[in-house]
Amino acid sequence: MPKTDLALQSEDIRKTFGSFTALSGVTLSVKRGEFLTVFGRNGAGKTTFLKIAATLIRPTQGKVLIDGVSIEDHPENVRKRIGFLSHNTYVYRDLSPIENLRFFGRLYGVSDIDEHIPPLLERVGLKRRSNDPVRSFSRGLQQRVGIARAFFHDPSLILLDEPYTGLDANAVAMLDELLDEAVTAGKTVILITHDIEQGLRAATQAAIIDQGKVVYSGSARDADVREGYLKFVRIGVQR
Repeated sequence: MPKTDLALQSEDIRKTFGSFTALSGVTLSVKRGEFLTVFGRNGAGKTTFLKIAATLIRPTQGKVLIDGVSIEDHPENVRKRIGFLSHNTYVYRDLSPIENLRFFGRLYGVSDIDEHIPPLLERVGLKRRSNDPVRSFSRGLQQRVGIARAFFHDPSLILLDEPYTGLDANAVAMLDELLDEAVTAGKTVILITHDIEQGLRAATQAAIIDQGKVVYSGSARDADVREGYLKFVRIGVQR
């Protein structure tokens, strides 16, 4: 693995869908162990950026490195380092939580899969439903399965796009605890959320994307974050 202190490095990322430009030159660097929260109104481009970083879609132009590894040149290598969670759980509804984790565990080369599954399902509150098909779950329980999937292979970079969707207060606290432990263990977290209080709860860095460009990047403790949020996010939502 290349020697670098950057968990993620993007250089002039651009993405177009036909005549629509979703990203028009996003350059961001995130150090290992940082917790970066990205804010932006709907359609600003933040989800597109995160999907590119997660290797779910390709950029039209630009370069992204994860732990110094190019996502374009070595996508399979990069995917093993990433845990991705969004409002889409990316789990199989006809499978149980246990079956889902077995599948993803084999996909990512997790050792001793069956030993790791029970404690993780208990941690996310699914011990009693571990053998039930996911299709029978509420939206919040499905999201818990998605959380388990994202953390199961012990990723070094955790990417989250509005992960609190559908979660009750207990589940929110559980996810916050998992993220705090991940950062303490030296992992990197990049979170997208509209909730500034939730977003700044544990963040060390913050960024704001508007109209496909980074309009703010700096410390999450800087007062400019809240000013930028009011200017580019809250006002944008009210229009």
